[in-house]
Amino acid sequence: QTRWLLSIAGAVQGVGFRPFIYRLATDMQLTGWVRNSAAGVDIAIEGMPDHLQTFVQRLRTEPPVPAKIHTLKLEPAEVEGDREFVIQPSGEGRKTALMLPDLATCADCMRELFDPTQRRYRYPFTNCTHCGPRHSIITALPYDRPHTTMRKFTMCPTCQIEYANPRDRRFHAQPNACPECGPQLELWDRQGTVLAARNEALARTAAAIRAGDILAVKGLGGFHLMADARDRRTVERLRQRKHRPVKPIALMVPSLDVARSLCEVSDAEADLLRSPAAPIVILKRRLDSPRAIAPSSIVAPNNPYLGVMLPHTPLHHLLLAELDFPIVATSGNLSGEPICFDEREVRDRLGDIADLFLVHDRPIARPIDDSVVRVVMGQPMMMRRARGYAPLPVGEDLSTDITVLAAGAHQKNTVALSVERRAFLSQHLGDLDTVASVENYRRAVDDLQDPYEARPEAIACDLHPDYRSTHFANQSGLEVVSVQHHHAHVLACMADNQLLGDRDTPVLGIAWGGTGYGTDGTLWGGEFLLIDRQGYRRVAHLHPFRLPGGDRAAREPRRAALGLLHELYGDTLFSMTGLAPIRAFDRADVKIMRVMLQQQINAPLTSSIGRLFDAVAAIADLCPVAQFEGQAAMELEFAAESVDTEHCYPFQLAIPKQFEREAIVVRWQPAIEALVADLRQGRSTEYVASVFHNTLVEMMLAIAERVRQAIAPAGALPVVLTGGCFQNKYLTERAITRLRAAEFAPYWHHRVPPNDGGIALGQLVAATRYLSDEEPTSCA
Repeated sequence: QTRWLLSIAGAVQGVGFRPFIYRLATDMQLTGWVRNSAAGVDIAIEGMPDHLQTFVQRLRTEPPVPAKIHTLKLEPAEVEGDREFVIQPSGEGRKTALMLPDLATCADCMRELFDPTQRRYRYPFTNCTHCGPRHSIITALPYDRPHTTMRKFTMCPTCQIEYANPRDRRFHAQPNACPECGPQLELWDRQGTVLAARNEALARTAAAIRAGDILAVKGLGGFHLMADARDRRTVERLRQRKHRPVKPIALMVPSLDVARSLCEVSDAEADLLRSPAAPIVILKRRLDSPRAIAPSSIVAPNNPYLGVMLPHTPLHHLLLAELDFPIVATSGNLSGEPICFDEREVRDRLGDIADLFLVHDRPIARPIDDSVVRVVMGQPMMMRRARGYAPLPVGEDLSTDITVLAAGAHQKNTVALSVERRAFLSQHLGDLDTVASVENYRRAVDDLQDPYEARPEAIACDLHPDYRSTHFANQSGLEVVSVQHHHAHVLACMADNQLLGDRDTPVLGIAWGGTGYGTDGTLWGGEFLLIDRQGYRRVAHLHPFRLPGGDRAAREPRRAALGLLHELYGDTLFSMTGLAPIRAFDRADVKIMRVMLQQQINAPLTSSIGRLFDAVAAIADLCPVAQFEGQAAMELEFAAESVDTEHCYPFQLAIPKQFEREAIVVRWQPAIEALVADLRQGRSTEYVASVFHNTLVEMMLAIAERVRQAIAPAGALPVVLTGGCFQNKYLTERAITRLRAAEFAPYWHHRVPPNDGGIALGQLVAATRYLSDEEPTSCA
């Protein structure tokens, strides 16, 4: 006989891992025990050596589908002569076990949900160890029922038997419940009067949606606002009430077949829709769709794509089965506010939007929005990381055991925490523009630390002095490590692609986005950064231009266009009255813009590719004023998709004499001059948009080639594509294809968003590198 002690870390709590181990051990007639630990799962296993080897092999290859083993440590122990294999109570110790994300309803629970012979028939809170709420109900670790919001529900005898039976798939399923002992639905009106409960509440909700009402529906991580996607007037009314005039609204559809009737769905996209994460997937709309929804101009104006998700909880499955048509399902909030997740405040926060409220009495520990994913080059790219993915760790092991908190960016904020060298990234928190959003941010910081009982020794933040996240860091009392915005972008993508380990191989990071505070006091955003053991160096950037009105230019592409054109034409611009950006202002405003640019008053310099996109969209008369962030760039991308051309506009590289000390400047002036000439000669907006995208790709190639010549790498130079501009599928796929053809090694985002939702991860990497280096250099 031999005895081994195994310590397993990973996604191994709340996924049926202990009953899997129990069944495996008992079937193999091995003895010992298994228990949850603060770090994962511990096992003591006793038997013949060859049987133990087979046990470990099967443990690695046959775990439950949601489980993921990150590390397995094995050490021999003295034989104790156990007579059976048992499941022990949870152990103690430093809490580093993974909190799991919420998981979509599994096939077994779906069968029970719609089977009249089952006791959970039509019960909207059906779950098991393979599915159901996790992150949204956990209040502490280890993941046991008293540490969840389900602690208020006492299991009935039948549920308790399931919960205690290691051979039942509900063994230690912490949200386990049934219609007799679990959470229940209620339908409220705007006064809070209970109109119906249980199945009747669900039936009346479906009837209200059919009748054209807007419903606030409490789901896993908060409220959705739901309405009939076929009804133009209802969707318009929802937009008006939510103050969301044109930004696309997501759809929830009854089945994959319905999704395919509305959109083109690849195998990779179908896998995402049906995955345990069940995110919103960005799909190309079918022009020949036989199924009617409100016109694209209402659901997704000027957008050939739709954001589509399948039902991900029993409640949503029941509701969509009752309706059998697509519904709009958007976050339950006013624009700019965090999602509402507590029924006690839903009437105050959503009472002016929703006509009725479908609520339930299972408390939500923290608000979690829907994740958004699109497929790029056949692989998933995260656009918003939340339900189904957060808070699992991302990237590689970090450089130090020091616990560090990363405060994130101002827009699309997430926060990150290092625990035992692992990087934990919070769910998407949104922009920090309102008092409510900052309060939600502070709660999320506590939520990330408290389950691990983590007390950070340092905090990383952005260089920008006016970010609310930077203020939070400076007021924390911790050692502050400031990280330049685009450096953080590149490190986040490197972590996403497992590129952090080899610090001797230089990496070229192409960080293109809106604006980030630069070390020279200007607004960066079109950056080429060389990452090596010494830190980073800005090897190239876009030629800067001015933004009249500063931050207002991000909301008004016409301002960016005037700044760009003034850099090109000078004051003669204002006599070129035929240009769209000039026509977009009245005469008085044009005079103000002219003074601002001439005297450089409230007109900061930027090297931002994001603002270049805005400017070109306004020059092409696509989007003079944006209703939401990224609108101008999106419309330029969609215009480009309809023309297939290899043409590009000319540009120049201003190469310094001392390239190892100074940056190359990418001069866009010839390209914009040619673009304006094309528009004046009657070239289509679609053609101009396509050629503009090609030009940007050739700029990348030109700089990458210069860097390769300068550093002469032994293999293919790794080129990392990051920043909000690489949410653009057309740009990203063309760049990857061209870089590969030129024998570079391109990398792009998969598990972490390329936008500012990934900044916290990059800050965490930079800070841990800085704190672990014996002779640290600045990471700013």
